[in-house]
Amino acid sequence: MDALTAILLLCFAVAVYIVCSLYLLRNPCILHKKKQLGFYCRHISHRGGSGEKIENTMEAFTHAVAVGTEMLEMDVHLTLDGCVVVSHDNNLLRETGYDKTISSLRFEDLPLYEERLEVTFYVGHYSTGKDRKFVLLEDVFKKFPNMPMMVEIKENNDLLIKKVSGLVKQYHRESITVWASEEPEVMAKCQKQNPSIPYMFTMRRGILLLLLFYTGLLPFFPLGESLLLFYLPRIINRTYIPEESYLKNRFVVYLLQKLFMRKSLFEHLAKRGLQVQLFVCNEERDMEAAFAFGATGVMSDYPTLLSNYLKKHPQPPPPAPAIY
Repeated sequence: MDALTAILLLCFAVAVYIVCSLYLLRNPCILHKKKQLGFYCRHISHRGGSGEKIENTMEAFTHAVAVGTEMLEMDVHLTLDGCVVVSHDNNLLRETGYDKTISSLRFEDLPLYEERLEVTFYVGHYSTGKDRKFVLLEDVFKKFPNMPMMVEIKENNDLLIKKVSGLVKQYHRESITVWASEEPEVMAKCQKQNPSIPYMFTMRRGILLLLLFYTGLLPFFPLGESLLLFYLPRIINRTYIPEESYLKNRFVVYLLQKLFMRKSLFEHLAKRGLQVQLFVCNEERDMEAAFAFGATGVMSDYPTLLSNYLKKHPQPPPPAPAIY
């Protein structure tokens, strides 16, 4: 075989690969069975809607459900006496003004939330509420037995993971609860503890997803995850001021926008039955942008604002599974 023939064959093989990859990107159910989840959520309340009530309180969760949220997002920690408590932070300084950790205190000794809390993803804005008590995850499960919830495990703690899994089983909500963690080691433990609970992409798996997408390999690759959760980059350094120094760089944020906000990627995932949620959108223009990028759901600190937006701008139903 001469060099010209070899080059022509290589070009033909590459062309076939590109055509197959693009076709399967648009028609993924040829190779993959579509995931059938027990929920489909366009409206997700971040920390229960921390812009309208004190974050992660029962009052916040109750209010979010009352105004039409379809999923509650929350974080959990373990107290000294082994209670699973809903809280974003382990250190209580930001939330209560006391420089102590949840893990060093018994549940009954936890202080009250501050009367006024700044909204983390809406700098300069504050929330208040009548309810300032920390709440047990079990009580949230009891109060809202049919509400989908995303539960983020905030620490690498085997007992915490075991207890959360036990509560999910006890209240028969494996199909409407999502394991959430950015850390691969924590997520691996969650999956091992209870593989029947859907789970989200970790940061490392998200980067792999992006590499597969840009190399054209994604349509051929099986995905165990059920949910992709990612920042809406345009909020960074505007409504959200990050702690990470690299995110303060405008060029880095520009790259995130260009690389991650790919409608063809999100549509591919949706056709495979995964859900794509962008966060945290606290202004209508950001909600509009998130859905325009192809997100299936939007996470907000303002559940009333998001409900009103969805009433004015109804979103299309989830894509039906293709039949071949």
